[in-house]
This record gives sequence, C-alpha cells and structure tokens, in this order.
Amino acid sequence: MLWQSARDLLFRLPAETAHETSMAAFDKLLSVGPVASSFRSRYSVNDERLKLERFGLKFSNPVGLAAGFDKNARWFSKLACLGFSHIEIGTITGQAQSGNPKPRLFRLPTDKAIINRMGFNNEGSDAIARRLSKSVRDSARDVLGVNIGKTKVVPVGEATADYLFSFERLFTYADYFTVNVSSPNTPGLRTLQNREPLIELLGRVLELNEQLAAEHEIQQKPVLLKIAPDLTDEQLEDIVLIARETGIAGLIATNTTLSRKGLQTPQAQVDDMGDGGLSGAPLTDRSRDVVTFLYQRLGNDVPIIGVGGIMNGEDAWRMICSGASLVQMYTGFIYGGPGIVRDINRYLLARLDDHGYKSFDQAVGSAVV
Repeated sequence: MLWQSARDLLFRLPAETAHETSMAAFDKLLSVGPVASSFRSRYSVNDERLKLERFGLKFSNPVGLAAGFDKNARWFSKLACLGFSHIEIGTITGQAQSGNPKPRLFRLPTDKAIINRMGFNNEGSDAIARRLSKSVRDSARDVLGVNIGKTKVVPVGEATADYLFSFERLFTYADYFTVNVSSPNTPGLRTLQNREPLIELLGRVLELNEQLAAEHEIQQKPVLLKIAPDLTDEQLEDIVLIARETGIAGLIATNTTLSRKGLQTPQAQVDDMGDGGLSGAPLTDRSRDVVTFLYQRLGNDVPIIGVGGIMNGEDAWRMICSGASLVQMYTGFIYGGPGIVRDINRYLLARLDDHGYKSFDQAVGSAVV
C-alpha cells in the first residue's frame, strides 16, 4: 500500500523529524486549491447513525485526534479533512517552553507503540491565541478542543494561576477545554490528580468559565479532565467523586503510561530510549479497563472520551462498548495512516448493523455489566 511505503520511508528518520517533515508536506498539499475538500470527501464517512451530541456539542462521528499531535494549532483545520470529528490541540501552557532535550520521541514498531518525553513543548497561550484569531476552520462542523497544562517552571503550588491564564487567553477559540494533569513528562504535574489540589484547580477553572461566558454573552465551554492510566482503583474512585462534585462536563481516559510491562521490543533498546510516556497498542487493555471502571460508576452522567491504544476499528468498538462516548487516537494514526479514521468509522457502522443498533448511543456501554 502507498501509505505503508511512505511510512517505511518516514520511519527511517528520527521520529520528531518525520513528524515535522510529513506535516509540513501535508500542510502545503492541502493549501493548494480544492485539495482540502477533495481529502474531506475521500476520508469522511457521513452517516446519521454516527452523529452524536456530547456536552452540548455536535460531533459528525465518534473519532477524534488526541492532544499532542498538533501542539501549536498549526494544522488542526487540515487534519479535520482526514475524517476526524474533533481535533484537540496542545498541550498548551501559560508560558512558551521548548520542552525536554532531544531526542524525546521514539517508535517501537514491534509493539506499535511510541515513547515520548516531549515536555509540553509549545509556543505558549499568547502566541497560540494569536494564531487561532487568524485561523479559519475548513468546516463549521469541526470541533476544536484545547488542552491546557502547567508550565514547567511554574511551581506546583502556583499551577492554578497558570491554567487560568491559558483558559482566559484561549477561551473564545475553544469548543471545549481539557485540563491535563496527567502527563508524566512535567515534574510534579500528576500530583495535581490528588483530591484536594484537583478540586481547587477545577473549581477555579469552572468559576472563570462562568465569568467569561457572562462577559462574552455566550454559553460556558465544556471542561473535561484528562487522567492517567496509572491511577489505582482508590484514586479512580476519587476521580469519580470529583467529577460529580465539581460538575465537569466529561473525562478523558487515558494519557500515556509509565509502565513498560509486556513489551516485545528488546529491554536494552527500551532502556536506551529512557523515560517518557508509552502510548499505542500496549495501552489498549488498560485504557479500556479504566473506561469500564469509570462507566460502571458514572454511567452516561459524565461522558467519557476513550483514548489509549485505539489502533483499529475493533479497538474503537470495544472501547465504545466499554463506556466511551467518543474515542481519540494519536499513535494509531501514526501507524495506520490517513485512511485510519475512515476505516474505523466504516467498521463501527458494520458493527452497528451486526447488532441491530439504530444509533451510536445504543452501543455506548453495552458490554458493561
């Protein structure tokens, strides 16, 4: 296949170089005349059964692109032409930062996985807000999520102010916000998942959300929380209580994992890659287990976006049946190529037919006892 040949060539380059090189070419290609609309026509699957509404937003299908791929909002409109119903940009921090030293992104092809320790490299909320102010979406139906995190040099005790700065700066451009407290690559960040600091952070964000919505005379933005796959059951129980107590719009489960359990890549090679979060196929089962755990306790009251190890249609279907209202991918997109979203949506339609479901909502949580 053409994509496999292109991927083989790209995989000869360092991972971060391949990402920048391929996206520069993609961006240039879709800037030519009607190419973007041609791509959208080719890769989109338009079917009423795939359409859904979550936290007040309408989605053309359940499949989105996770944060981390388009950190600086450079390509989101063109990426949507590949069939994604929503693109989540970021993670964006209050201040610009270069991230961790290179190399910091590694492929594990045998495992269909990636290890990254990027460290929230981004241009900062001010610069990205300016870019978004000049950006035109290819289609009004495309949903834009904005993922915000803590600047590395900001002490954990001052993290809330950093999140609030980004939230206010980016408020008018986001369809929804994701509060990221789960990346393993910013020192101290995951401590914000603990009950007291998390309630304070979310509470302050939601207060600002209400204030800004009133000032701009618009609806409040849905605020979601992204959590790690490495939380214990006790910590997940806390997340459930916090979600109910704060009234956040949804949860995203999960971020990357620190675990290296069960990898087929030689241990010495993995050790050479060093620290970082692992994503891709090795995360499939754990992410689905977390989604199941949350859905068993929250049902449809708090929608869950399932992310982690969505590599094909079957992974997406099982995640949805485990309780995910939407799914996101990143590593699966890297390995699967531009047709992966179309293929997943076609697979989902086939499974809806197999089960006699007339709508996507009938599948959500259907495998949870």
